[in-house]
Amino acid sequence: MALVAAVVLILEALGFVLLNWILSIVVDHQQMSLAGLNPGAMSVGAWVAGALFGLYLLFCAVVLARTALRDRAPGGFTRIVLITCAVVHGLLGAFAVGPVGWPAFVGMMAVLAMIVLTLVAYGEPRTPVADADGGGEGIGTAAGPA
Repeated sequence: MALVAAVVLILEALGFVLLNWILSIVVDHQQMSLAGLNPGAMSVGAWVAGALFGLYLLFCAVVLARTALRDRAPGGFTRIVLITCAVVHGLLGAFAVGPVGWPAFVGMMAVLAMIVLTLVAYGEPRTPVADADGGGEGIGTAAGPA
């Protein structure tokens, strides 16, 4: 599932960058302005925002692919990145219902489900096992009065 999610995120990143590139061209050719902003600045801003979000999605895809290939749960920072990616997809799905429609919502929720399933299936990152003589202290030991 993690590899499928990685492929979907790569396609989504390419689509998002393409969409923002087209929007930047439209803004530039139509000389659109919002609240007096320079149309050139808006065009560059749309392109930069698309590129940054595309890189974020590509990073999430790399984390998912690495998780699948190593068959190990992602560690601390990368796990948090995947959680933020799931939250972003939930928010995008909720916001996409009105302007785009229910198919966009279903698509975003499918990607959200794949990311969450990957996080749940691999569980918490593995920690090193205590030394061979069972020298772990605290949890699981029956220490009572002597």
